[in-house]
Amino acid sequence: MYEKASMHNEHGAWQMIFGVNTLPSYRNHGFAGQLIQCAIHNAKIQGGKGLVLTCKDRLVPYYAKFGFKNEGISDKSTHGNVSWNQMRLTF
Repeated sequence: MYEKASMHNEHGAWQMIFGVNTLPSYRNHGFAGQLIQCAIHNAKIQGGKGLVLTCKDRLVPYYAKFGFKNEGISDKSTHGNVSWNQMRLTF
């Protein structure tokens, strides 16, 4: 999923969030949440079906606050030899 850029479909029904990162000194100020809200807003404007992301266990509750549903461990990503939860926000 992540190694093959050829899988990218610019006009696909689903948009993928590949990472939301905040420098430590800027954490807990709501910046990541603002980025997620912006991504949600833009995806809706573009008429997509929704957003998909993968995250580590500790971040599942965080993304759930934005309406993302946990679909379980992704079988498409083993990046860093870590288990990744696939989460989806359907419009």
